[in-house]
Amino acid sequence: MNIPNPLSARDNDLSHIIEADRAHVWHHLLQHKALETTDPRIIVEGKGIRVWDAAGREYIDAVSGGVWTVNVGYGRESIANAVRDQLIKMNYFAQSAGSIPGSLFAEALLDKMPGLSRVYYANSGSEANEKVFKMVRQISARHHKGKKSKILYRDRDYHGTTLANLAACGQPERAALYGPLPEGFIQVPHCLEYRKQWDVEDYGRRAADAIEEVILREGADEIGLLCLEPITAGGGVIVPPAGYWERVQEICRKYDILLHIDEVVCGLGRTGAWFGYQHYGVQPDFVTMAKGLASGYAAISCAVTTEKVFEMFKDDPSDPLSYFRDISTFGGCASGPAAALENMRIIIDEDLIGNTQRMGERLTGNLLALMEKHKVIGDVRGLGLFQGAELVTDRKTKEPVDEKLAQRVVAECSAQGVIIGATNRSLPGFNNTLCLSPALIASADDIDAITGAIDVALTRVFG
Repeated sequence: MNIPNPLSARDNDLSHIIEADRAHVWHHLLQHKALETTDPRIIVEGKGIRVWDAAGREYIDAVSGGVWTVNVGYGRESIANAVRDQLIKMNYFAQSAGSIPGSLFAEALLDKMPGLSRVYYANSGSEANEKVFKMVRQISARHHKGKKSKILYRDRDYHGTTLANLAACGQPERAALYGPLPEGFIQVPHCLEYRKQWDVEDYGRRAADAIEEVILREGADEIGLLCLEPITAGGGVIVPPAGYWERVQEICRKYDILLHIDEVVCGLGRTGAWFGYQHYGVQPDFVTMAKGLASGYAAISCAVTTEKVFEMFKDDPSDPLSYFRDISTFGGCASGPAAALENMRIIIDEDLIGNTQRMGERLTGNLLALMEKHKVIGDVRGLGLFQGAELVTDRKTKEPVDEKLAQRVVAECSAQGVIIGATNRSLPGFNNTLCLSPALIASADDIDAITGAIDVALTRVFG
């Protein structure tokens, strides 16, 4: 068999591509029974905020590659050139040795993250989070005599696909059927004020106090880490209420618990700041990131931590078990940090964080206008170009719409040439939030087109 050039297929008959996909590719997050009678979606090209499929249909991509990834948009030749040039010079060496782009990107990244000083490279968000869990377990074994090994995670949060990450998963449908899962992961309550668990005025502080209650129940000397998303993503786009993060920081310091913030979705400008946690003035011990780190132009993730944590893995050089005996094979790919450096330059030079703030305000305003028009929208929430609209059958009872209806809204938008998302395989009965995360380059016209399509879709589905 001759090995084909995938680029040569772009302008030719793609029927063979479609059939090869149907016959051989196992897609992510997809029930394949439908592909027995319909064609798989093949995306063949992207430019800016738009993509084209194999049938030549054009779409505005309002979810940045389907999963909040392509922050600087498609077709960035400068990133492709940076990757190409680096691959020719030095493509890979295990991260036990360094690389030029790895060193330069770590320096540039940490300049945006005061208080943090060390970068551990890996290749996915799941892997970065797993590294932190392993670090915490090793700290427990070496410095706390096995105590402080338990890891707290929050209801509705999601941290990845490995078994350890699923053990720390606040979305039951993600973890269903994959047990038994590792032990030592403890759930704390979510902080979504729209679906109150306590009838109080200072809801943010009360939701954080619930974390302290779990700590006291389990024993503070057993808890080593609290792992949270700065803004919950796939669990419903949840922005913590005022006062929440300040109280979380206070609790972690009170009980000597390391704070791990999972920025895999929110990082690199998505919320209108370099990182979501920076809206709240907290100082984490660990920050993990992936997705927008290189906007999907190369596989890369990072687990970032403090010098204090780093020093705990140097305490006894004579002991062969004292250092972090871990490897990420593709954490040694030089293409990742090369792409991430150019990605960061684009964000800075084009003021994409400023654009995200401005377009985020427009998106919020448009969604609130839709909420006035469509009673099915019960709540609008988010920050920057990371927003959601929760759909309900009744605003008083807040009963969620059936997830099939939420998916119909997604389908109706797609029929108009706009790709949006919705919470999916997350919480039984609560897969009812439309999700929007267009590229940080989105214009006012793009935002208006996205919300205009949602307007039409809501009318078609709900009247």
